[in-house]
Amino acid sequence: MEEIDTFMSQPENENCEKVLQRLDEQHGKYRFMAYNLEARRHKLKSQIPDLERSLEMVNVLRKEDEERETQFLLSDQVFIKTLVPPTKTVYLWLGASVMLEYPLDEAEALLKQNITSAVGNLKSVEHDQDFLRDQITTTEVNMARVHNWGVKKRQAAAKNNASTTPS
Repeated sequence: MEEIDTFMSQPENENCEKVLQRLDEQHGKYRFMAYNLEARRHKLKSQIPDLERSLEMVNVLRKEDEERETQFLLSDQVFIKTLVPPTKTVYLWLGASVMLEYPLDEAEALLKQNITSAVGNLKSVEHDQDFLRDQITTTEVNMARVHNWGVKKRQAAAKNNASTTPS
């Protein structure tokens, strides 16, 4: 909104309250989108290190040629010792409670692809967040301009009413 008087003279902007209501609805939508993007960003930021650790584990398993003793998480803060034989396959969680067995080479390729995709999605989400921040700020400034315009118009009307009424 560069020129508030021109904007408010448009037919769809018949009164200040309706314009403020539309801007407030728009502001609420932007806030909702920003909240969803922040949740998605948080999920991606936690997903990337998990994928990288899985890729590291695939590389460790590839190098193993004899049985190895290790510990794994059984439940919250409960670990169990076990022997892991050399393997040529690994099981990966795909999501939606689905786990599949992959040969180590395919698992490595899938994990690398998922990491690349997650990093790209994270950049996209961060770009969208920047855009939304700008839109939220612009909407807030426009709401302030419309509000101030309405206050000035009411003050001018009150002043005109006071000067036209006889004392």
